[in-house]
Amino acid sequence: MKAFANLYRSIDETNKTNEKVAAMARYFREAPPDDAAWTVHFLIGRRPKRAANSTRMQELAAHLAGIPPWLFGESYDAVGDLAETIALILPQFPGEKADKPLTYWVEERLLKMPGLSEDDQVRALAEDWIELDPSERFVYNKLITGAFRVGVSQELVVRAIAQVSGIPAPVIAHRLMGDWTPSALFYEGLLSEQSDDTDVSRPYPFCLAHSLEQALEGLGPIEEWHAEWKWDGIRAQLIRREGQSFVWSRGEELITERFPEMVDVCEALPNGTVIDGEILAWAEGKPQKFMALQRRIGRKLLSKKILQEVPAVIVAFDILEYAGEDLRERPYVERRRLLEELVDAVNTAPPDQLILGEAVDPRLASDDPDDSATDGLASTSRLLISSRVEASTWNELALKREESRNLNVEGLMLKRLDSPYLVGRKKGNWWKWKIEPLTVDAVLIYAQRGSGKRASLYTDYTFGVWDDDGKLVPFAKAYSGLTDEEIRRVDSWVRRNTKEKFGPVRTVEPELVMELAFEGIQVSNRHKSGLAVRFPRILRWRHDKKPPDADSLASVREMLKAI
Repeated sequence: MKAFANLYRSIDETNKTNEKVAAMARYFREAPPDDAAWTVHFLIGRRPKRAANSTRMQELAAHLAGIPPWLFGESYDAVGDLAETIALILPQFPGEKADKPLTYWVEERLLKMPGLSEDDQVRALAEDWIELDPSERFVYNKLITGAFRVGVSQELVVRAIAQVSGIPAPVIAHRLMGDWTPSALFYEGLLSEQSDDTDVSRPYPFCLAHSLEQALEGLGPIEEWHAEWKWDGIRAQLIRREGQSFVWSRGEELITERFPEMVDVCEALPNGTVIDGEILAWAEGKPQKFMALQRRIGRKLLSKKILQEVPAVIVAFDILEYAGEDLRERPYVERRRLLEELVDAVNTAPPDQLILGEAVDPRLASDDPDDSATDGLASTSRLLISSRVEASTWNELALKREESRNLNVEGLMLKRLDSPYLVGRKKGNWWKWKIEPLTVDAVLIYAQRGSGKRASLYTDYTFGVWDDDGKLVPFAKAYSGLTDEEIRRVDSWVRRNTKEKFGPVRTVEPELVMELAFEGIQVSNRHKSGLAVRFPRILRWRHDKKPPDADSLASVREMLKAI
């Protein structure tokens, strides 16, 4: 446990990538395999659910520290992080402390804690805190509260393991995909040169795109690129191996049961096939907005009604495996040709091999000349293909991109025809060229402290727009977009201009106007404004505008009608 706590501190204390990788490599060279497996599990973002009630933890910590609850509350308010507050406020308890393995603390203590009675859970927490030193106590509390995060990406973890093992990073990345249980056996297989990778459900690491950051002309001749619409759905891989079907989201979540339509698609694929694509809500031959798909996300039980109201399809845009062969090193143009042949074969197979529905076939032309996002799509299958957006010049392609919002897509994807399917986000081969976001000028009305390193600053904001009665109504929350200097200025302003306090939230004088950007908007009866926006963030602080200049609900509703 001490080595794990030291690793956390080493990573947290530097912003330099190479130093983080070096720290992880040192740890993996020395850690026992079972500890290393759990460390990988946590570092790549997999963590247990909250193991203990936070109120119970606060009461126990105050009792052990010998302070009144109000003082603990004030300390927590200042620090902003429960795990850190407890680690700081508890004394160094006397007695000899054995350095037990991380595996013991996870498997024998943490994972068993939720099943204990309330009294036994309090007793277990007290025993654990007394036995651990402050740095160990801090990371252990992070695990208990389900809030363990540290500044490394999965790509950096893969680099460190590859450095230690000598196994190529793409192989390590692939072995870390899917559903696996941390154990010494798993970790030894991860580092093995002879691993057979027999898990038939395992997806491939996703290839990701960077936002376009250069002039189109700098990409070279347009003939060297494939352009297609950037769909707004759930990125997923459909896997058919050994007669079994699996659907994985980009977040490495197995979502097979949530999308039974995709199982039907998988069963129409030949064994040894993996397709990369986007799951979309689809109705009347067109993609629906992502917010329609959200009605299905997170539901444990899917009623017949919701399946009928929000039917789903998969728009395929790459093929990663065929007949059991890994195709990722082949150029995109070859993979695309094979994908087209596969989709064509699936959609012309005997009806008893397919699930038929209201989706559309990518081979047939649309009757609507303005419906260019669904050109080539008509009603035969739930397996679609992302059609190429044809253009002879970059300027012509730019004009077609302007149609995106009307077509319920986010813009364009640009893929170099000779590009392999790489692991993670690499520059040069794939670019996402999104349309400009929607924007609204809104007034800051509520502020709340952030978390972690921003726990002492007011960084979480609620913005309002004017309703028909001339009152500000909450419209959106935003947490990002300001510089560090602007955050400090807003924090100081919030402290001077607080009108009321409601728990951690402060109501402030309606004076600051900021321009908010967001990707989508829809009617919502769950919000006071009657509207919900997607991915709101602060675009800029409008020093040139006064509160009366902010937008109104009426103008936002007009925006909704326009899209």
